[in-house]
Parts: sequence; structure tokens; C-alpha cells
Amino acid sequence: MTTLQQEYECVPIIEMWPSLLHMIHSTIFNNRRELEVATGTGLAPTGGFKPGRDSTVFQAILAPEIVTDTPKQMPADYAGREVSLGASPTTESVRAKCLIIAAGAGSRLRQNGSCKPLTPILGVPLIERVIRSGLEAGVDDFYVVTGYQGRRVHDFLNRLADRLGVSITPIVNEDWEKENGLSVLKARKYLRGSFLLLMADHLFDPTIARELMRAPRTDGEIILGVDGNMGNSLIDMEDVTRVKTEGDKLRAIGKGLTDFNGFDTGIFLCTPSIFDALEYCAKEYGDTSLSAAVRVLAREDRVKTVDVSGYFVIDVDDPSAFKRAENALLANLRDKPSDGPVSRHFNRPLSVGISRLLLKYPVTPNQITLFSFLCSMLAAGLFSVGSYATLLLGGLLTQFASVIDGCDGEVARLKFQSSDYGGWLDAVLDRYADAALLFGLTWHAYANDMDSLILLTGFLAITGSFMVSYTADKYDNRMRGRWGKKLRVGRDLRLLLIFLGALFNQPYLTLLVLAIVMNFETIRRVIVCRDRG
Repeated sequence: MTTLQQEYECVPIIEMWPSLLHMIHSTIFNNRRELEVATGTGLAPTGGFKPGRDSTVFQAILAPEIVTDTPKQMPADYAGREVSLGASPTTESVRAKCLIIAAGAGSRLRQNGSCKPLTPILGVPLIERVIRSGLEAGVDDFYVVTGYQGRRVHDFLNRLADRLGVSITPIVNEDWEKENGLSVLKARKYLRGSFLLLMADHLFDPTIARELMRAPRTDGEIILGVDGNMGNSLIDMEDVTRVKTEGDKLRAIGKGLTDFNGFDTGIFLCTPSIFDALEYCAKEYGDTSLSAAVRVLAREDRVKTVDVSGYFVIDVDDPSAFKRAENALLANLRDKPSDGPVSRHFNRPLSVGISRLLLKYPVTPNQITLFSFLCSMLAAGLFSVGSYATLLLGGLLTQFASVIDGCDGEVARLKFQSSDYGGWLDAVLDRYADAALLFGLTWHAYANDMDSLILLTGFLAITGSFMVSYTADKYDNRMRGRWGKKLRVGRDLRLLLIFLGALFNQPYLTLLVLAIVMNFETIRRVIVCRDRG
């Protein structure tokens, strides 16, 4: 009788299964780990959900690897992934890795912050913005090369890793005052497969990284994101690295190029060939800059380019660029697809300015949501008092609440504090606020003229307003990109009408207009959505 039979001969079969399965799992796991070490391939940890981990862009082309040093929060379970035995294919489902260069002193940005990676821009440090953009692009394993004030940066990265629940491994570059290629070389022992290469002072739209990760490539190639917009106002022509491309191939790169047709975004998808090129340049030419290595690979026709013109990217290298970056981030807030005409042309310009001030304080989006709700409730109370003075004050407070209602989402997006709960809470409190405002307006009109028709009109105004809000999501999805979007009837228009009704002392007329417009819009949406399937 075998040892296994002796051990389990007296155990009921139902009780044996958990132990047997555990033994089989352990045996398979140990064999897989031995195969990993023998072949030099890494198995991606499965673990729980992490930000960016479950997005579709996580199906990237970044190859796995063995990391010699244990990174922060390395999951324990490595089972359940396929082992790659050959050359890295161009479409793999593996753990996405990213190298970020954050070693320089950033002396030109010193007036904005003593440590460049930790310099806050609209309330969030530069390095955190870059990491969060990487997360949104699908990366979940970061390596950050530090140098100047490295201890401060390390401490911040440790706290950030805890907050985000991702792996962030700091790498020290003691020669941080030298060219940036040395910082890339410091990561060689950590990165044996493909990886995204970013700069800590380059803010960018995560779509750029996704496009690079999706782009096909052959073994040994690297990919560079190129901005072909020669009139891009975010570009500093005196400092930008220029490139010359031919088709999808890079032919030349450098700050002094006179014949160029694009700009280096500082965003790369690299393979280990970049390390070989850096070592070659250091040995043959004494040049350890990243651009020198890219030129060597370009001569061998191993640098592809992806045109990312039109996407947001900026090198925050001096106070002027810092200001441009702030303005660009704030300007992006004004393009919310669901904004109606009142929000787009009136509320949003005001709310963006208020949000810019709020970012200087530890105010959360949910606190702003609650404040806007309380303003609306106070306005409703003023409506019910009965005098024109309180009616006017309530109308002004209603429009103020409408403007503030945009700040919670703006602050959430700028500080990366958006959440499903926050959006849901905002929607719930908005409905309570709308009901209170319209009821207060109804009470004001009814107190001056005891007519039951006023109560019916108020009821229809409340019902229509609720139905417009209820149908908004399905209608917006149906009409995305169509002309009807620009004429969207929503809460911004409703609150403006309440403000105008209070200003001109016409509460009943306001209720009547709202009852007609809101119910007509609801019926129209039902018909439109039916016709469009």
C-alpha cells in the first residue's frame, strides 16, 4: 500500500477531497515555479482586483519577468498563468510593467517645489499623476528610479503603493546628476521583458500608453509616441526633443534637429534592446543619454513610432510649462459630454474657477456634494416663506448650488477621487434637492393664491423633472455624438429657470413652464430611444 493510501484509507471520501486537492495544487505550483526559474520566465500573480488590473487594456503586450528584489506588496499566489517559453509575442495577457525616471533635481521648477517628482500640480504630486495615468492605461507593476532627495520620494512611493494597492519598487540611481540613460540602465536587472517607459515630469493622456501597448512590433523593437502636431501650444520649442519619421519608423531624434516632422513625447514601449543600446553608446561614444540609445536602434531600423497627435501630453519642466499644464488640465474639465447648454456656457467656467481654489484645501468631493445639497435645501426653505425678498434670495442660492454642483466632479477628477458611490450619492441628493426646490416654489405660489391648479402644476413639474433625470442615461447613450446632445435638457436648465422665475417674481409661471418642458422632453426621449432601438 502506498503512503498516500495508508494516510487516507480510514478517511471518508468526502473529507479526503480538500486535502487531495491541496496536495495536487501544491505539487503543480512547485513544478511551475521550478520551470519559471529554469526558463527565466515569470508568472503573473493573480491576486485580487487592483486599479487598472481588470480593464480591457490590461490585455497588453508586455512580457513577464523574474524580479530579483521583492517589490512592495508582492502577491503570494502565482498559480493560474501560462508560462512563456519562447520569444515575447506581440499579444500576451501578462502583468503590465512600467519604468518611471524620477531621479533629476528639476532645478528649473524649484520655485514650484523643492523636489520635482513631489511638486503638486492642482493638488496632486507629479509622480502620482504619472503613476495614476499608467494605472488607467493598464499598468499595475511600477519601477521608479530615484536620485535627488531619494529618501523623500521613497517614503511617498511607499505610502502611494499602500493607497493604490499596487506594486511600486524604488530603484536608486546614485549618479542621478548624469544623463537620464543611466537611470534606465539601473532598472536592467528588474526588467527582462517589455515595459512602458515614462518620465516623472511628463503628464499625458492614458490613451497614448494604450496605443503604444496595442501597436504590433517585432522582437527587439521599441516604440515611441510621437506628437505630429507642429502647432501644439503645449510644446516648448526651445526645449523639446524633435524627431524625424518616415512612415512608422524613426529616422532621427535630437533637440537640435532642423529637419523634423514631430516631437518626442517621452513615452516609450521598450524591450531589453534599449539596455544593450545604452551600454553600447556609453562604451563607444561616452554618451549615456536616452536619445543616443534611441538613435542607435533607429539606425538598425528598430524604432517604430505611433502618432499620438491630438492627445494631451506636456513636459512640466519649468514654471511656464507648469502653468500651461494647470490650464490644460482645467480646460479638460469643460468637455464633459453630459453637460447641457447652461452648464457648458455658464456654470462650468465658474465652477472650474471655484474648483481651482478648492484644490488648495483638504476638501473631498462628497463634502462638496453635501454642501451643494444644503444650499438647495436652504433655498427651498426661503421659497416657502412667502416674500419676494426671500424668493429672490432663494433663487440666487439655487443658481449658486447649480454651479457648486459641478465642483464635486471636477475636484474628484483632478484629485483622482472619483468613485461609483460618489456619483450615486450626488444623483440621490440632486433628486431630493430638486423635489424640495419645486415643492418650495409650489408652496410659495399656492400661499399667494389658493388655487388647486397650482398644486397640480407643481406635481407635474416635480414628476417631469424626475423623469427627465431617470431617462437621462439611456438617452445620452443613444444620442452620443449627435446634434441632440448640444440641446440636452437637464438639471442645469431646470435650476436656471427656477432662478429666473424667482428673479422676476413668477413662481407659478415657472412651475407651468417646467411642467410642460420636462414632461414633453421625457415623452420625446421615449420616442427617440424607441426609434433608435
